Amino acid sequence: MKEILFIRNNIDKWRSVEELIDNVNFEMPDRLAEAYIDLTADLAFAQTHYPHSRITIYLNNLSSSLHNELYRNKREKWSRVLTFWTQEVPDVMWKERRLLLISFLIFMVSVLIGVLSTLGDASFPRLILGDGYMDMTLENIAKGKPMGVYGSEEESVMFLGITLNNIMVSFNIFVSGVLTSFMPGYQLFQNGIMVGCFDTFFYQHGLLGESLLATMLHGTLELSAIVVAGAAGLAMGNGWLFPGTYSRIVSFQRGAKRGMKIVVGTVPLFVLAGFIESFITRHTEINDFVRLTVILLSLCFVIFYFIYLPYKRNHYKHASRKTKD
Repeated sequence: MKEILFIRNNIDKWRSVEELIDNVNFEMPDRLAEAYIDLTADLAFAQTHYPHSRITIYLNNLSSSLHNELYRNKREKWSRVLTFWTQEVPDVMWKERRLLLISFLIFMVSVLIGVLSTLGDASFPRLILGDGYMDMTLENIAKGKPMGVYGSEEESVMFLGITLNNIMVSFNIFVSGVLTSFMPGYQLFQNGIMVGCFDTFFYQHGLLGESLLATMLHGTLELSAIVVAGAAGLAMGNGWLFPGTYSRIVSFQRGAKRGMKIVVGTVPLFVLAGFIESFITRHTEINDFVRLTVILLSLCFVIFYFIYLPYKRNHYKHASRKTKD
């Protein structure tokens, strides 16, 4: 890569590091550490390809300054828990906001495919959901308890099993990014097909409203977390596919680190969704207004935490940097 192109691709990032150093007392150590890792990777690249260039001297000096500030401004460990959830996860969601959109679009397209496939072929749900589940559901519908599956186990046992399973699903989507971005996309596609198939099946039996009110009590958080986990997998997969100015392994490590923060950020959602599914969803006698309120509050939280808060924390900083440039 030509030196001028290397500089042009990274100059904005280096200027932002200068701002971090100037305002180091107002920045969290984790953000400084992430900037330091990025900067030293650029320095290593410059030392390899432009060993006698002024840009290499500049990056070396900038790295030294950031290193000194980083190890001079440590915070107590207890604060890491708070800053992780209130700052680190929103900030990384902002960086990967395009991947979140891509993950959402993949999921919604697959839901639509599941809907159309079920409408076009009555046997399709058995292919996707399995004969055992379909026979049990049809039996519950005949008994007048279409959501009877949610009351088939003791609450605490169900909570533990569902929560662990959902967390494993999210981590599997993330880890599949090792096989590039295509695997997380494929797993999102599978999950979306199942959702579209499931809801359309109940629509065909005149139970779509009851199905949505029951399943989206927990599903709003659960499905949102799966979409977010999909963005985590895409982040790691893109590290392999699009290394940019970094070596492929460094790019992969950066993507994996960002993806891990994202997927860990989904764990509380799965825990809460598992609690709702195990202890509340089974009570279909709950007033529809109450159930709808829970669904809307869950949706508002997802939008606030994964979209609005990242925007609020980062948009104006990004805009101000552009203005200065």
